[in-house]
Amino acid sequence: MLEKLKYGLYNSFFSAMALLPFSVLYGISDFLYLIFYKGLKYRNVVVKRNLRNSFPEKSEAELLEIEKDFYHQLCDNIVETVKLLHISDKEVDRRIKVSGTEIVDRCAAEGHPVIVYLGHYGNWEWVTAVARQYKVPDFSAQVYKPLHDKAFDKLMLKLRSRFGSISIPKSSVLRSLLKWRNEGKKFVIGFISDHRTNSDTPHNTTLFLNQETSLVAGGEEIGNRINAAYLFLDVEKTARGHYQLTFKEIIPNDNAINYPYTRRYMEMFEENIRRRPGLWLWSHKRWLPKDNNQSNKSI
Repeated sequence: MLEKLKYGLYNSFFSAMALLPFSVLYGISDFLYLIFYKGLKYRNVVVKRNLRNSFPEKSEAELLEIEKDFYHQLCDNIVETVKLLHISDKEVDRRIKVSGTEIVDRCAAEGHPVIVYLGHYGNWEWVTAVARQYKVPDFSAQVYKPLHDKAFDKLMLKLRSRFGSISIPKSSVLRSLLKWRNEGKKFVIGFISDHRTNSDTPHNTTLFLNQETSLVAGGEEIGNRINAAYLFLDVEKTARGHYQLTFKEIIPNDNAINYPYTRRYMEMFEENIRRRPGLWLWSHKRWLPKDNNQSNKSI
């Protein structure tokens, strides 16, 4: 009963908020920016450390501009995600442009499940809108990690299904994909693969943004079992609330090394980030502090 009440409150509040026009929502975002960045200084120590380690060649002034851009994008993501509760397909198509869908259709027509690698860049909650643009796949899905707050988790699942996409808990991904493949289904599944893993095994790392980084290779391990095609979704922010999404084939540099598709994805994603670094989720603790004694005091 308590979870139902909480869900009703969440849904009512955010649904009412979603009725507001973008001009008002972005005003709210600007206010949230002052709260998160100027007031709470939300994870500011982590953000600064990540930026400094990733771009040692940049000046303090340049890093500060990226930092501000990140907090603006973080707050825009909040209001844009809420807007999914009340946005028309016409408005979505006006704000989200997609190219490279012919690659998706070709891979699906050839009988390959399509695995799409992407990261926490731009507004990743909007990328499921790509499903409106390709023709051959029967459906789309994405992997997600259930939230501890079950009522809020239910609301997020509602948001993520806005364009008909299926959300699969991490624990049942392989089972679901094998089932769909055996049933002859044509599907696309997205893996957000830029978070920190639980493993720092030396042979499962790569240099990413100037730092030794563990590979999130679950997508490739599963993909190899279902004969998947691997694509990367490149994201560009063309204006506030407007994004260009481009599907690109992942072509490994060396098939002899372990996880060649994941390694190539990391290279492509770094190129994406470097075009406009502020759009990435810098507040996440992806790397262990280089100086544990010094860093642990400031976290």
